[in-house]
Amino acid sequence: MIERSHLAILREVHRLGSLTAAAEALYLSQSALSHSMKKLEQQIGTPVWSKSGRSLHFTQAGFYLLRLAERVLPQFEHAEVQMQQFASGQRGTLRIGMECHPCYQWLLKVVHPYLQGWPDVDVDVKQKFQFGGLGALFGYEIDVLVTPDPLLRPGIRYIPVFDYEQVLVVSAQSPLAHEEYIAPDMLLDKTLITYPVEQSRLDVYSQFLTPAKCSPRKHKLIETTDIMLQMVAAGRGVAALPKWLAKEYEEKMPIVAVRLGERGIHKHIHLGIRETDLDIDYLSAFIRLADSLSEHKEPTGL
Repeated sequence: MIERSHLAILREVHRLGSLTAAAEALYLSQSALSHSMKKLEQQIGTPVWSKSGRSLHFTQAGFYLLRLAERVLPQFEHAEVQMQQFASGQRGTLRIGMECHPCYQWLLKVVHPYLQGWPDVDVDVKQKFQFGGLGALFGYEIDVLVTPDPLLRPGIRYIPVFDYEQVLVVSAQSPLAHEEYIAPDMLLDKTLITYPVEQSRLDVYSQFLTPAKCSPRKHKLIETTDIMLQMVAAGRGVAALPKWLAKEYEEKMPIVAVRLGERGIHKHIHLGIRETDLDIDYLSAFIRLADSLSEHKEPTGL
């Protein structure tokens, strides 16, 4: 009753906003598109959208089918790409989703030997998702999710790859550089520089500042690690980063890593995968390699 073509039409109409544009995108005539959807409405016994002038509005049934299309169609498309790759002699493409900005540098150290060991597998890295990292994993947008904050859901397995400590990076000329550890109120007059991530997902807020009811004087967003630490070295602010990453930059920049709080903030990076994919050889090989190359493991007792 409900065919893949119906779902594709619903998705394109929603994406492009009109029947004409959707028909062009799907290489259909508008009359063929309208006829197909009228037939669907007759079969299911309810309309999927209504028209008001040139505007088109989805009904409750239409929205239900649209959400179905957004879940199911990516799986079809992924399967088709896989089949094409198999037919051409390729093993496939490992699509990695990143929910950890500073982990990109770590990932590069894993990808290089992985590509050498699996010459028939390509690697693609995505940092932006329509429905978040977990939604991308369920929706087959990605195959592996790199995240410090795993959300437990049935059907998803998380493998811890390495532990690390979140520290505050300050200029070597800053008085904070000589502190044994940083207390939340020490940042009241500081500019805190972070990656462009929701504040609720930043550990320096959720595990350090917010519980102490403290806020920095200013919160500045910067996308790249190099620019962020150049700003810190110049005394323009402070930044919270993994200790292993901060130590790498300490060797070439006048910056110092200081513990956040007396006990520190300790985190774990996980790789999330679909349980149905656990037996895929090139995927499981990536996980084993990532674990074996995690030379930056830091004991949580530090």
